[in-house]
Amino acid sequence: MTQAGSESTTIDAGQHRGFGVDVGGSGIKGGIVDLLTGDLVGDRYKIETPQPSTPDAIAAVVAEIVTHFEWTGPVGVTLPAVVTNGVARSAANIDKSWIGTDARALFAAAIGHENITVLNDADAAGVAEDRYGGGKDKSGVVVLLTFGTGIGSAVLHDGVLLPNTEFGHLEVGGKEAEHRAASSVKENKDLSYREWAKEVSTVLETLEALLWPDLFIAGGGISRKSDKWIPHLTNRTPVVAATLLNTAGIVGAALAADTAGQTGKAG
Repeated sequence: MTQAGSESTTIDAGQHRGFGVDVGGSGIKGGIVDLLTGDLVGDRYKIETPQPSTPDAIAAVVAEIVTHFEWTGPVGVTLPAVVTNGVARSAANIDKSWIGTDARALFAAAIGHENITVLNDADAAGVAEDRYGGGKDKSGVVVLLTFGTGIGSAVLHDGVLLPNTEFGHLEVGGKEAEHRAASSVKENKDLSYREWAKEVSTVLETLEALLWPDLFIAGGGISRKSDKWIPHLTNRTPVVAATLLNTAGIVGAALAADTAGQTGKAG
């Protein structure tokens, strides 16, 4: 396993590497990230999410992953939750005891230092895709939507994140957006890609009316088959598939921690 600073290079690798941990309902994965390219340095390390997925149990796994890499610098951690000032305000696919937990303080105590940044998982993916993936070199308003069991969202303007958007819960035509256009809806209703794309278009058109974005990035597992449904979308804003896939959370978390370290604003 590659460890921070273990490779020979002409520049100080530590200044260009970060560390991210992506907490999910079924797995917790982390790794070292090359912040110049957005690539992982070596392999990621994954541990199954403990059940019940309480704050103390997850914090112990996050600390184990950090220790595995012998990483001592800033750490970014994603949660499937709304996170404000380091505190979890909701809990999706993790134990409800997370609600109200000071996640940043919890992870800092478990890891053993204060350079911890905690953010929403979709926000992390959005930051990563905007910098290194589908939104690279794009200016203006970029909206990432992750299509899965629900719909996660992230909004960035010229690379600056507007945190904790919850567009999956936006009412569209009398239904929450994710009840209309999550990929789970396609599966449950056995919709064709064309039929499902019509529902996605309805959601995108609603967001267009509110935000006038310059680009949509489509994430989630179904983005791997983007050629089967993106051509059927009828909204006006360009839509591209996410490119980082299952590394986006790790990469975005590492980037957020690095940015917080530079500005002195750990979140």
